[in-house]
Amino acid sequence: MNRGKVIGWAPQVAVLSHRSIGGFITHCGWNSILESLWFGVPIATWPMYAEQQVNAFEMVVDLEIAVDIKMEYRSESPVLVTAEEIENAIRRLMLDSTEEKDGIRKKMEELKDKSRKALLEGGSSYCFLESLINEFKDHSSN
Repeated sequence: MNRGKVIGWAPQVAVLSHRSIGGFITHCGWNSILESLWFGVPIATWPMYAEQQVNAFEMVVDLEIAVDIKMEYRSESPVLVTAEEIENAIRRLMLDSTEEKDGIRKKMEELKDKSRKALLEGGSSYCFLESLINEFKDHSSN
């Protein structure tokens, strides 16, 4: 039964933007998280090092927009993950119709919309960037 594909590298933005993608297993680097949010693709977290642990915790526990493959945030060495743990996370994210999955999908869709609106004229990112540019202009004229 061939229902997925595992590869070493892929054009991540092109993959995440495809309408057939229903979930994303990520190491939780910040760019990967932002790209997933931009396209509204739910996340299964598999952090490896440094800030990835904090990012994963934020996505799973605080924002509730991801499922964890294994929560071992206090470990100082790489944590081995079993095929069963990966399968369980994928099922929670993709297959089972649960409150958790439905909540994650709803929140991801909301964040996708918010992130796109932030870039539009009048949006938060647009306004902050405009403010920064104006501040540079003011300082350069003095």
